[in-house]
Amino acid sequence: MDTIDTIRCAGPAFRTQTDLQSRPGFVGRLVFVLRSVAKQIDHMLERRRGRLALLEMTDDQLKDIGLSRCDAHREGIRAFWE
Repeated sequence: MDTIDTIRCAGPAFRTQTDLQSRPGFVGRLVFVLRSVAKQIDHMLERRRGRLALLEMTDDQLKDIGLSRCDAHREGIRAFWE
């Protein structure tokens, strides 16, 4: 019986789903990469929301933060990935 169990467990085709999840190999790296990409996208979208908020500010509000209308417009029209 020991020989059969050894043969059955030796091949990579017989690994279970829990065996793959418990190993810090491909699945762990994939999760890390996906989380990193999601954080980067979230950061870019947050930057875009801030730029759009600049376009909605009044001249007095822009003056309070030290920007001119031209500066706010230039920053507001930039693409979200810049």
